[in-house]
Amino acid sequence: MLISFEGIDGAGKTTQINKLVTYLNSRNQEVLTLREPGGTEVAEKIRTILLESRQEISPIGELLLFSASRTELVQQVIIPALAVGKTVILDRFFDSTTAYQGYGRGIDLLLLQSIISISTCDTVPDITIYLDIEAEKALNRIFAKTSIPLTFENDEPDRMERSGLEFYRNVRQGYLDLITRNKERFICIDALLPEATIHRQIIAFLEERFPVFLL
Repeated sequence: MLISFEGIDGAGKTTQINKLVTYLNSRNQEVLTLREPGGTEVAEKIRTILLESRQEISPIGELLLFSASRTELVQQVIIPALAVGKTVILDRFFDSTTAYQGYGRGIDLLLLQSIISISTCDTVPDITIYLDIEAEKALNRIFAKTSIPLTFENDEPDRMERSGLEFYRNVRQGYLDLITRNKERFICIDALLPEATIHRQIIAFLEERFPVFLL
């Protein structure tokens, strides 16, 4: 099974992924967790360029770098893991590209879909868990961790996090549009709920949708 977690930065994906992994391990599930960009030697180097670079990267260049990283991850890790029956949990997948590069950077959505199809080998998650939070609250979470005001004047946040409030508003809208068009694949959860409540909702949904998976 392939499970992806999505949401704008600051939504709490990492926390919920860790909780789900702990739960699945307790049910004797063999789980592989991966992040995007990353997961292979080449992909991790691309991640450094995308997130830690102080250089400007054009929207198309950014898209192609993310896609190159994804191609390596899908072909070298995800497809082989699924083939031997592992549960793969992804911290971001191609929905992030639609939301961030499409809605956030303004790249044509039809062009995006062609590149996504190529980079994923048409691999689609069985379920996508989206943690929803308003852009202002998400960014306040991000900057509160480093005591950085919401001015984006400090260089400590990564390159994506420095994209600005309007960018993140557009990204969130992109996710909401994706959910509207893919209701069967997405579960949308309020990211401001207590962590334990969010976890219980995720487990309840998986038990309802995939009862055999959790036996």
